Amino acid sequence: MIYQHITGLIQIALEVKLIEPADQFFVRNRLMSLLGLENFPEAVDSISMDTIPNLVEKIITYAIDENVIQNVFDDKEILAANIMNCFVPMPSVVNAAFEQKYKDSPLAATDYFYNLSKNNNYIQLNRIAKNISFKVDTQYGQMDITINLSKPEKDPEQIKREFKMKHANNYPKCLLCIENEGYSGRTNYPARANHRVIRVPLLGESWYLQYSPYVYYNEHCILFSEEHRPMKIGREAFERLLTFTEKFPHYFIGSNADLPIVGGSILSHDHYQGGNYEFAMTRAVDDFSFDLKDYPAIKASVIKWPMSVIRLRATNIRPLVKAADNILQTWRGYSDRLANILAYTEDTPHNTITPIARNRDGIFEIDLVLRNNRTTSEHPLGLFHPHADVHHIKKENIGLIEVMGLAVLPPRLKEEITDIQKVLLGTSNQVADYHSEWAKQLKAKYGTRLNKEQADSILLDELGKKFVRCLEDAGVFKEHEAFKRFIHALNK
Repeated sequence: MIYQHITGLIQIALEVKLIEPADQFFVRNRLMSLLGLENFPEAVDSISMDTIPNLVEKIITYAIDENVIQNVFDDKEILAANIMNCFVPMPSVVNAAFEQKYKDSPLAATDYFYNLSKNNNYIQLNRIAKNISFKVDTQYGQMDITINLSKPEKDPEQIKREFKMKHANNYPKCLLCIENEGYSGRTNYPARANHRVIRVPLLGESWYLQYSPYVYYNEHCILFSEEHRPMKIGREAFERLLTFTEKFPHYFIGSNADLPIVGGSILSHDHYQGGNYEFAMTRAVDDFSFDLKDYPAIKASVIKWPMSVIRLRATNIRPLVKAADNILQTWRGYSDRLANILAYTEDTPHNTITPIARNRDGIFEIDLVLRNNRTTSEHPLGLFHPHADVHHIKKENIGLIEVMGLAVLPPRLKEEITDIQKVLLGTSNQVADYHSEWAKQLKAKYGTRLNKEQADSILLDELGKKFVRCLEDAGVFKEHEAFKRFIHALNK
């Protein structure tokens, strides 16, 4: 069947315009070389018409069966990326096509690149489809919940390989470096042969746009610096974010905070995340407005959100950058013992900001989420971090995506929620120890005379409430008066 699979893959690539008709024999020969095939029949009886990811999986199965590669995670990933690299133009060609389409519209340009990244199997559509995703109504609007099942588990042979591997290789320096473009991969480092990025100049620097291989929302993109340098929130970051929304007005863009606990998973490389998606936070209404005396052109407000967020709006980027930087500098040195906020412990800083920028029909907007990463004996993982009583649902960092209202929950919850559902149906009392108290509370609240549909609805609703609690724990100001004390400090 390998000839049918190859022919089918080439046919679909033609249909989605990954390649042109003149490319097909060239591509076929490259695929034959990868698979060790010396001949190809003049006529193929039938063609495997399937999706690109499914056909790649079938070709990988052939390669394992014929001992072209070993049945090991990294070998499969490297071959899969190399297969699709046969269909992907060189980076210069991709960038030239993007620039040409950008002349028509920024939307046309990103549509081209997003479709390319899906069709060349860089965005892992088959794996993403395994995620459990749903929406939950809350007092702050409709939140997104995702139980992340997309990243494949490693097999024992893969784990053994990683254990034996020496970690002397530091090329590329990290997963976000420009050197990843076209990199074939190795043990414990992802294959990127089919990876392409778009050059996006920002403020005289070289930045690059790519999509996440495991997108959590529509057009989930990453913008990263050419220079491998640590994450830093400051005036230039605010200006870059807002300038990006001027270039791509249909995309929001934001940054994780630049401190541990409240920051992202990769603090070693300066980067942002964006996309074409409306989060619950985007729809959040003003809780109350206030004036910034030095910036009369700016509309400032605190939004109704479980975390502590200042929203600034203006028709011009420059005053927004200045005001955002003033808020950041004031916040970095701000302490309020009544609110348990300390800016420093000796020389260790605790205050920073998670910023998110948008362009709403020419009105520029930036949300400044105030963060503090102080730990205490009672809350060793973070005072403004999900507290211990919600760790059975989520104990990981509240990063940019969660801040905006999309919960990325651990894969263990898939089976554990099923166990709790059985408690509500009265068919079992077996749950993980760390869920036992929650299961008791749900049983007392709702009883056990429920049908499956009712139990499902209850669990989704209660998961949403738990996520809101995670966000509320991460909020630095629990009361309006505390927030207003900080606003007063801004206007001194």
